[in-house]
Amino acid sequence: MRTFGYPEFLFILEAAKWTLALSLIAFIGGAVLGLVIALARTSESKTARGLAIGFIQIFQGTPLLLQLFLIFFGAPVLGLDINPWVAAGVALILNSAAFLGEIWRGCIEAIPRGQIEAAHALNLKYTSRMRDVVLPQAFKIALAPTVGYVVQIIKGTSLAAIIGFTEITRAGQIINNATFQPLYVFTTVACIYFAICWPLSLLAARMERKRNLALAR
Repeated sequence: MRTFGYPEFLFILEAAKWTLALSLIAFIGGAVLGLVIALARTSESKTARGLAIGFIQIFQGTPLLLQLFLIFFGAPVLGLDINPWVAAGVALILNSAAFLGEIWRGCIEAIPRGQIEAAHALNLKYTSRMRDVVLPQAFKIALAPTVGYVVQIIKGTSLAAIIGFTEITRAGQIINNATFQPLYVFTTVACIYFAICWPLSLLAARMERKRNLALAR
């Protein structure tokens, strides 16, 4: 039986790059779709608002693990060939979009009403109003909560181990099956997650403090 040592540690650490890659895919895809959701939620169209609300309720109201299962095991039933990379990416993008869309919706609605009324007074169309007036201000408000949510995306990638995607948690499972030393293995896994997430949490808190100080002046 193998014992947990430096090669095993390196194997788990090497898997961190796949955790970060999946997190990046989830964030970029979720950000693009999330912006669409946020704009739909704050649009003047009842249909767009209704569709956005439905999307958010589905993906916020069901566990991410269940979404992974439905995509990974459901796609072959529909005749689609899908691998763990694609399934994990799609599930995390959709889930992240629902949460980021709602976060950014709140940021858009936090813009003082007077700013929007001034844009109306200047006869700006919806696209110009959002691009030139609302979104630049909402972006500043959204920075801290967005960085904070990235931490949740990183931790959420651990669920991809269930469908065979080899990220940090899955690598830990593989090493544990070979060494039967779960305390060492999963303590290492936890430490790697902490090393990735803690700086982001500190950054989000610092950005939030700076924003609060700017608002207090």
